[in-house]
Amino acid sequence: MPRGVIESLDHEARGITRLEGKTVFVEGALPGETVDYVSIRKKPTYEIARTERIIKESSYRVAPKCPHFGVCGGCSMQHLDSSAQVAAKQRLLESNLRHLGKLKAEQLYAPVYGAAWGYRSRARFSVFVPDTAGFALVGFHERKSSNIAEIRQCGNLLPHVSALIMPLRELVSALSIKHSVPQIEIAVGEEVTVLVLRILESLKAADENLVRAFADKHDLVVYLQPKGPASAVRFYPSDGRKLYYCLPDYNIEHCYSPTEFTQVNSEINRVLVRRAMALLDPQSGERIADMFCGLGNFSLPIARLGASVVGVEGNRELVRRAAENAAANGLRELAKYEVANLFEITPKQLKKLGHFDKMLIDPPREGAIELVKALDDVDSESAQSKKPVRGLQRIVYVSCNPSTLARDSAILVRQKGYRLLGAGVVNMFPNTSHVESIALFEK
Repeated sequence: MPRGVIESLDHEARGITRLEGKTVFVEGALPGETVDYVSIRKKPTYEIARTERIIKESSYRVAPKCPHFGVCGGCSMQHLDSSAQVAAKQRLLESNLRHLGKLKAEQLYAPVYGAAWGYRSRARFSVFVPDTAGFALVGFHERKSSNIAEIRQCGNLLPHVSALIMPLRELVSALSIKHSVPQIEIAVGEEVTVLVLRILESLKAADENLVRAFADKHDLVVYLQPKGPASAVRFYPSDGRKLYYCLPDYNIEHCYSPTEFTQVNSEINRVLVRRAMALLDPQSGERIADMFCGLGNFSLPIARLGASVVGVEGNRELVRRAAENAAANGLRELAKYEVANLFEITPKQLKKLGHFDKMLIDPPREGAIELVKALDDVDSESAQSKKPVRGLQRIVYVSCNPSTLARDSAILVRQKGYRLLGAGVVNMFPNTSHVESIALFEK
């Protein structure tokens, strides 16, 4: 049985060791540990393995808090001390910048982190009702499997959301259409918790009564979603408290639909927005772009600080909602929104949006490669005066994937003439290998 010394963690929180020049990714192993491992899959240049025995244990190894760890695919780092998780993610960010981008940030920002448990305000449960059993499984997928893990709790969720898992199993099991409920989504706002039932056929009258009683018992608002996310409609109660989240630093309330994207960690999102605004430093008289703006999580604070902001997003419904939020927060004059496919944007299309002094970019995992390629290489000329105009001088990039951040950073630095002034991680998802980060670029 091969033995190895673990050097670091990869993006899936697997330990990395070397054997005869080949990289071996060892599941369950931590940096600094010596482990015996068993190979799962062998390729010419790398190998996937699992830990069989720990010979020398890391001082940062802890007992996983969740009894479902190792089976449920929701977590990958529970066996690592929470502070060490943050450090590992920072090292992964640095490694991606160094190896993929051939870059080093001039400054490493202090990591942003908060509570290690009970932080998730959103959950998307899969549902499965075995033909041979009358009870429903409600939970997350098993690791690297389409099967649903039989979980009874989740320590990452807000406690009252975790406490709904077993009652939800009972509810679905009691429905006449239990085989037609593939997914349940939960979104927690400032005043209300929303339950979204994905249904492939209509509820019967008896089902409706069960759902209403469940909502009353657990103080929930229930939506029904017969088709895609946009089809979700409020079912019970028919009116009352709305779903929204606050950014108290900027006196902003964001209303949203329970199926629309919002950050899952409200506490850390507030700190992230605060850091982004500090780096961007919006000023009155500036015109700033918020690319991949979503609901306006960053653009409304930019406007509140006095700058003019244009939010750009490919989803028309999100753009409509962002504009509504701007109006509701008294920012209609400063915050404008446009629909554009930023994954395919060209320099010509970008120019049509007008001159920007600064830009905030917050793309999904795919990154923003076409957008950064479309940025001007040099300062442009004003169409009116034919005088040189200072090009985009500052970019704040919020990333949920360090590898695409590294790729896009290399383009910004080597092709577009920016300096990578700083970068740091934001631990939006404790106990998982997900790495959120923020970076600052300037000319």
